Amino acid sequence: MTQLFTQFASEAAAAEASNPVKALGIDVKLLVFQIIAFALLTWLLSKYVFPVLMKAVDDRQKRIDEGNTAAAEAAKQAAETETKLAKLLKEARSEASDIVATAKEEAAGLVAKSEEKSKAQAERIVAAAHETIEKDVLTAKKALHNETIELVAQATKKSWARRSMRASTNSLSPNPSRGERLICKANLAGARSLSM
Repeated sequence: MTQLFTQFASEAAAAEASNPVKALGIDVKLLVFQIIAFALLTWLLSKYVFPVLMKAVDDRQKRIDEGNTAAAEAAKQAAETETKLAKLLKEARSEASDIVATAKEEAAGLVAKSEEKSKAQAERIVAAAHETIEKDVLTAKKALHNETIELVAQATKKSWARRSMRASTNSLSPNPSRGERLICKANLAGARSLSM
């Protein structure tokens, strides 16, 4: 059997030496047909399919690039907007601080004004009270003066009446003497000075 294998191997080696393509198991006719079919398929694909595919790929790449550009622009605008927003917030806080400060100043001014008005009103009330008290005191003095005058007049009349009675009993003249009249005037003047 070894001889059989040896003989078969020697025949195969001889065939390979004479035609190396056949030794590889390649059929030349089939190889040429495959090369022509491959060339024809490549030409058809490059003529009709690849341009459409390349256009679709290019369009897709263009949309991706546009999307990236739009995203970069949006990020830039977002950063600018954030900067503007921070600036507006800072201005708003500054304005709010100014408004609060102004409101505090106005409130302090209003408090001061109301205090001044209250003080002025209190002073007016006190002045009116003093005036009323002074009027009441003057009225009381006048009333006291009038009562004192009336009392002095009544005392003088009683005194005259007693003197008249004494005079009628003593047969003195009903007309008072000059000394008695001076005493009466002094009593009236004293009563007037007391009431003032």
